[in-house]
Amino acid sequence: MQGPISRFRTAVAATAANLATAASRATGRGAGGMIGGLVAAAIDPNIMASLGGGRPTVLVTGTNGKSTTTRMLAGAVGAKHKVATNDGGDNMDAGIISALLAGKDADAIVLECDELHVPKVAERLQPAAFVLLNLTRDQLDRVGEINSIERALRTAVMAHPDATVVANCDDVLITSIAYDHPNVVWVSAGAGWTGDSVTNPRSGGHVVRSSVTHEGEADWYAVEPLPDGREFRRPTPKYRVEGETLVGPEGVAKLELKLPGRANRGNAAQAIAAAVEAFGVPLDAAVRAAADVDNVAGRYTTVHLGDHDVHLLLCLLYTSPSPRD
Repeated sequence: MQGPISRFRTAVAATAANLATAASRATGRGAGGMIGGLVAAAIDPNIMASLGGGRPTVLVTGTNGKSTTTRMLAGAVGAKHKVATNDGGDNMDAGIISALLAGKDADAIVLECDELHVPKVAERLQPAAFVLLNLTRDQLDRVGEINSIERALRTAVMAHPDATVVANCDDVLITSIAYDHPNVVWVSAGAGWTGDSVTNPRSGGHVVRSSVTHEGEADWYAVEPLPDGREFRRPTPKYRVEGETLVGPEGVAKLELKLPGRANRGNAAQAIAAAVEAFGVPLDAAVRAAADVDNVAGRYTTVHLGDHDVHLLLCLLYTSPSPRD
């Protein structure tokens, strides 16, 4: 509950942020997705929590797929709610504050959040749900050692036992984050890169991967148990992608996506699961919303160049270190 001084500070911060955003756009310096949040936070350090206002919030995080999954999930949640979201991809504190300012009249919040910022953002917004996509080694100069990120996210998620956690059970590190949470919805969304998850992140020992289980799904398990003696193994998913279909508790849904590739089908699966499980969106409405997404922050767009149509794709290239590295 804010007192009169806090409310006044928040109001001043919001006004200054809106002016800064308008000035940035008017002068052609940018879209204003960051500057407003920076100004607001400088005036009122508690403004993120104030703007959250107890509204149901979901945080989408992971190395790859945040923007796409957030766009799909915001569209799905929009079937029942007016949604505030950072659809420009500004996923750190300033961008999140700007999104909350722009969506002050919304009754639900769907945000992509940088992995390093999840603990503080979750502390301020008290999310109703987390969507955990994947963890891979990325931008090491900024992010740091991958297992330290896993531990920080695990602590943040476990601090919110009442939240719904939608987690990719094909990713070993993501599974470790959510393994002990009391309210997990496991999704088999695929794991395109496994080089950073060859060992048990909790107790050492390598991870064994097999092509199929007796149920016909890919499997993995750690050869060493967890410190408390439990087996650390791929959980059974509630939702899974099979080719171009999503199999879930309500049956099979066709994923007729405009965005290409297996990774985007995995993103759609987690977005749909989060919409259904955390917000009560009907399955068919969530599937339609995912299918409607055709452009994410300029990715996947088509540019007409002379007599040709050029399709813009975001490509992720992974390379192994050379023996001299």
